[in-house]
Amino acid sequence: MTAETTTTTGSAVRRSPSILLGWVRRIGGVIVSLALTFLGLTAITFFIGRVMPLDPVLAIVGDRAPQDVYDAVYKQLGLDQPLPIQYLRFLADILQGEFGNSIQTSRPVLEDLARHFPATLELATLATLLGVALGVPMGVLAATHQGRPVDHIVRVTGLIGYSMPVFWLGMVALLVFYARLSWVPGPGRLDVFYEGIVEPWSGLLLLDAALAGEWDVFWSAFWHLVLPVCILGAYALAYIARMTRSFMLDQLRQEYVLAARAKGLSERVVIWRHVFGNVLVQLFTIIALTYASLLEGSVLTETVFSWPGIGQYITHALFKSDMNAVIGGTIVVGTCFVGVNMLSDLLYRLVDPRTRS
Repeated sequence: MTAETTTTTGSAVRRSPSILLGWVRRIGGVIVSLALTFLGLTAITFFIGRVMPLDPVLAIVGDRAPQDVYDAVYKQLGLDQPLPIQYLRFLADILQGEFGNSIQTSRPVLEDLARHFPATLELATLATLLGVALGVPMGVLAATHQGRPVDHIVRVTGLIGYSMPVFWLGMVALLVFYARLSWVPGPGRLDVFYEGIVEPWSGLLLLDAALAGEWDVFWSAFWHLVLPVCILGAYALAYIARMTRSFMLDQLRQEYVLAARAKGLSERVVIWRHVFGNVLVQLFTIIALTYASLLEGSVLTETVFSWPGIGQYITHALFKSDMNAVIGGTIVVGTCFVGVNMLSDLLYRLVDPRTRS
């Protein structure tokens, strides 16, 4: 073995602990960040729930309950303890997967959330896919034809889709396409006579119906999805198209684009391989934020279309002073938002080599 080989081997050995230490620090940083975010989310949710002008005891015992019954339930819920003690008990229950029982359903809140969340997940996922499939090409087309009629059409379409009230657009869509034209079925997730046929294995009705081979149920669920997906997809499309156009215009002004064209590369190669390749890194974050916002912000759409998702569940719980359900649903939605953002950061690092250092 030569001296040069020995030196190289020694350097590699010395580098290995430093690389391992770097990975440990990164993983530790991510864990600490997640823990602090979770603590902040639970603390804000808990204290907002406590200061709201809603009495969870009255929601349980009713307005005409005797004072001794009220006091017994008040102590049973731990509301006689100081707020920090209540929060610590609340946090301990959450870490054990215990959100309490729902007043409106008399079932554990976690069980209710497991029933309702797949409906929101299915709706938000399809709406995001629709927004990406249409919004990204529209943004690229508008950027490459800046100032032309195509660009103006895309910009106006994005402005309308982003500023149009979702509840109004949903009601108009129901009036036109369901009540007048009868092109799509009405509110709800499934026709009544198809309910209970498919076993809810994943909660995603399209997937469960396809796996069970119940194609009548599948198409009924599909047509019920068309209107709400298009309503939410219009919002996602508008935002993604606007941001794609902005990112593309910024990259088209860079010098490497001029150099690529000077080399004789076709416009298609310049746009989609070089320019869009750089834009794609930024789009990951935009798409992730859009998806997370649809997961947490589809309350109005679910209300208009009587969609049995988590948004409608939280809304009904709020009207009935069911704070266990409200707090549990809010924490689940907030956790999903944080998780999607963390996933987008991970994808960002995988796609962009500059962020791996």
